[in-house]
Amino acid sequence: MSQIDFRKAQHDKEDRHLNLHQRVTVMLDAAMAVEYLHHGHVTPIVHCDLKPANVLLDEDMVAHVGDFGISKVLSISKSMAYTETLGTLGYIAPEYGSEGIVSASGDVYSYGIMLMEVLTKRRPTDEEIFNENLDLRKWIIQSFSGSMMDVVDVNLFSEDEQITSKSEQITSKSEICIASMIELGLDCTKETAESRVTMKEVVKRLNKIKNTFLET
Repeated sequence: MSQIDFRKAQHDKEDRHLNLHQRVTVMLDAAMAVEYLHHGHVTPIVHCDLKPANVLLDEDMVAHVGDFGISKVLSISKSMAYTETLGTLGYIAPEYGSEGIVSASGDVYSYGIMLMEVLTKRRPTDEEIFNENLDLRKWIIQSFSGSMMDVVDVNLFSEDEQITSKSEQITSKSEICIASMIELGLDCTKETAESRVTMKEVVKRLNKIKNTFLET
C-alpha cells in the first residue's frame, strides 16, 4: 500500500490542494490515533515527535501516525517522564525543550501546532515567523486581528467564499469551522501543560466541528 506523508501533501506545489473536509478528516484520524496511545492502554504511550511528516496518508486518504522511534511509555504512577532525546524544533512543547519533560500534554501541544500548520500552511520554522521572534501560536494570535484570509490558507475556501470574506465578517460554515479549529489549536498549545486540553477533548471537539459544519 503506497503512502505519502502529510507534510508533502500539504506543502509540495505539485500536489493538488487538500480541501477543508479532507484536512479536518486527516486531523481527526491523527487525533484518534494519539488518543488511543494516551488513553487506550493501561500505561500511556507518548509519541514525542508529532509533526506532519510523521502522519502518513494511504490511498484512501486515511491518516496513520508513524515513527515511534523516540516514543515513551509512562509508568502507571507517573504522568510524565524525562528524556534527553528531543523531538522536532517548532513542534516540541516548552517544557519538553527546556527541561526534557515528556508527558501526554506535550503530544497535545505538538498536535496543536500541527493543526494550526494545516490551516495556515505555515511551518512553525518559517523564516517570517522566526525573524519576528514568534512561534506559530503567537503569530496566529497577532495576525488574527485582521481578516481570516490573511492568516489561513485561501485554498480552504471556495472562490465565492474568498470574495465574500475580503469584505464581510465571518459568516460561512467554512469560516466558522476554521475559526473553531484555530481555537482548538490554541487550546492545545497553551504555555503550561496542565492548562491544555486532553486528546479525548480534541477528538470530541473535532467530531463536533466535522458533524456540524462539514457533513451534509
